[in-house]
Amino acid sequence: MLYQIYESQRTLMEPFVDFAQAAAKLYSNTSSPVGKSPFAQRVSAGYSLIYRLGKDYEKPSFDIRSVDSDGVSLAIDERVEVDKPFCELRRFKRFTDDLPTLAKLKGQPAVLVVAPLSGHYSTLLRDTVKTMLKDHKVYITDWKNARNVPLSDGAFHLDDYVNYVQEFIRHLQGKYGNCHVISVCQPTVPVFAAISLMASRGETTPLSMIMMGGPIDARLSATAVNNLATAKPYEWFENNVIYRVPSSFPGAGRRVYPGFLQHTGFVAMNPDRHASSHYDYFKNLIKGDGASTEAHRKFYDEYNAVLDMDADYYLETIKTVFQEFKLVNGTWDVMSVDGQLERVKPGDITTTGVMTVEGELDDISGTGQTRAALDMCSGVPETQKKHLDAMGAGHYGIFSGRRWREVVYPSVKAFILEQNAPLTQSAAPALPAPLAPDTQTVEATIVPRAAKKAAVKSTASAKAKQADSTASDAVTAASDASPQAQGDAADTKFTS
Repeated sequence: MLYQIYESQRTLMEPFVDFAQAAAKLYSNTSSPVGKSPFAQRVSAGYSLIYRLGKDYEKPSFDIRSVDSDGVSLAIDERVEVDKPFCELRRFKRFTDDLPTLAKLKGQPAVLVVAPLSGHYSTLLRDTVKTMLKDHKVYITDWKNARNVPLSDGAFHLDDYVNYVQEFIRHLQGKYGNCHVISVCQPTVPVFAAISLMASRGETTPLSMIMMGGPIDARLSATAVNNLATAKPYEWFENNVIYRVPSSFPGAGRRVYPGFLQHTGFVAMNPDRHASSHYDYFKNLIKGDGASTEAHRKFYDEYNAVLDMDADYYLETIKTVFQEFKLVNGTWDVMSVDGQLERVKPGDITTTGVMTVEGELDDISGTGQTRAALDMCSGVPETQKKHLDAMGAGHYGIFSGRRWREVVYPSVKAFILEQNAPLTQSAAPALPAPLAPDTQTVEATIVPRAAKKAAVKSTASAKAKQADSTASDAVTAASDASPQAQGDAADTKFTS
């Protein structure tokens, strides 16, 4: 009933929220009579704060239209390449008509960014994606709000998450020969499992995996998140935080961990900090500090936008990662898409470089929790392992903001280049000029430095598939076309 009560309350509050928004605009308008009153600015600021505290926050957009790469502006076309019931594999395709830049882009590594499914939308990693687009082909997992997924699409388990990641990795391998994988926070565990299972089966594994601020071994340096998960029994979570989606949503009847409960938990971790931030917003409105108020809006537009998580996935994560520590104890069995139980064995990974990143001030994943992955990858040579402590960085600072761009990203970029080391490329290092309008270019195929015999045939097959897929990446010299207007069948811009 709690979900229904919450939605009813939100519906009743909506007219008052709309009134607060209108009143804030009225009192801030100096050409209106009330806008000229002595306390108009204070009244407007108060109504604006009420509006933002009471409004419903929808899923934000990535809104990445262009990036700068060594002084050349690259247009970005955002598109969905794989659509699953609970997730979309989203690609950020780069466009340029500068031939030297195009030649450089074609040989850059392909990276799969696995975003957290822990309350916030994948747009929380907007800065991560935008920064990486300068030097990489970037894909991201864009998780869907479970309340919008019909019951007919079935449940979503932690095993399904692992299988999704493997499918997305194979998609990039089929397109580029191989790829690199970055996981931020929660997905470090299922990504670690996905690559371990691929290695155990003898499949080609990614060239590198970078794990950032994740609970690989949640027993170490316990945080408030860890303490809550261990202090309460499994049944407590099932009985107290799981509710059914109301009939007003497409996923009516689905058991979920509601986003509004998660948001309450986020705020409860640092209530004083949030209260202070909102009060500063009020004062900055009065002072007319547009830059500070806009920064506040952007942060909380993202922070306050939350999604529902499928109950099975959430409860299994609590049990597997935070209560029974199955990954580090070597007792985790994952059900594959064909119904077979497979044991997760990180020691089977041998050809994938491993990098871990931790923030000095991270209050979500404690010190050592992510670094534990290095010891678990016993089959990976020490020369292919790296750890970075981001001094002064909190949890969000390791993937967003100045410390991410200036401290973490340069190390991540260097590690990816070290592990990339392509043995062969299917494209020449430079493109001839000029290109005829119907000239096709083929993106470089990257293969692992060391592959098992079973993987050789797989790589050859991937190259054959790639040759068939290059038609969708055909390029011409029509530089005045808009990226958004291009079809998937034939791009009319130079692309990467």
